[in-house]
Amino acid sequence: MPQSITVPVDQLVEEPYASVVCYPRATSDEMQTRVEELKRLGVETIEFSGKSSAFTLSVLGKGYVGIVTTAHVQGKQLALKMQRVDSERESLYHEAELLAMANTIGVGPQFVAVTKHFLLMQLIDGFLLEEWLTTYRDNTDVRTVLTDILEQCWRLDEIGLDHGELSKAPKHLLVNKSDIPFIVDFETASTQRNASNVTSVCQFLFQGNSEVCKTIVSIIGERDKTELLEALRNYRKNRNRQTFENLLKRCLTNNYSTK
Repeated sequence: MPQSITVPVDQLVEEPYASVVCYPRATSDEMQTRVEELKRLGVETIEFSGKSSAFTLSVLGKGYVGIVTTAHVQGKQLALKMQRVDSERESLYHEAELLAMANTIGVGPQFVAVTKHFLLMQLIDGFLLEEWLTTYRDNTDVRTVLTDILEQCWRLDEIGLDHGELSKAPKHLLVNKSDIPFIVDFETASTQRNASNVTSVCQFLFQGNSEVCKTIVSIIGERDKTELLEALRNYRKNRNRQTFENLLKRCLTNNYSTK
């Protein structure tokens, strides 16, 4: 993996930085526009580091819409999402609006600022949930984190904000170094479709044969699949706090003992 590099904003016009800021291809006009936007946001330097890569540089994440790096702003480290030039999205404004909406109920990294091509937000210093589970295997801690994730999904359902990616969530659930979970990346979120965050995340965490499911079973025990499916059906039919708490119980406190 390439080493960490910190680059002042004015030097981003040089390669290979320009091709990452304007991923996957840079032009002088586009770079000039983006450098001006970064300066308006108060970004002083960008740190290319992380477990993903874009060309020869390390980054925190790379998706269909953007590249995520670390930005230094007035002595603070923030997450900076940079819109890809080949993205079908017109801008990052809508994603920023939905992130800010999630923030009102205590969900997601804290929104900081946005321009057409850049989104600044809280930097989550921690691990993907799958990594965290293999490191922190304490039963109580795992139950606490999973409960928090489900509660966040319940609050999203309550305000009608569907994340859209939680049934396949390995990159969308982070746990910081204080063992606090975060739901991240609202680029496909919507208020125009039925919110199904709780059922989607239950599918990811407690159903199927994914490594996350297997690890959770090894830590907190097997679920009674029949009772879990019934609780999921009841929640879908009649979404309220009572059916949610029953589902929560089936996910986390109702161990199924095999003979």
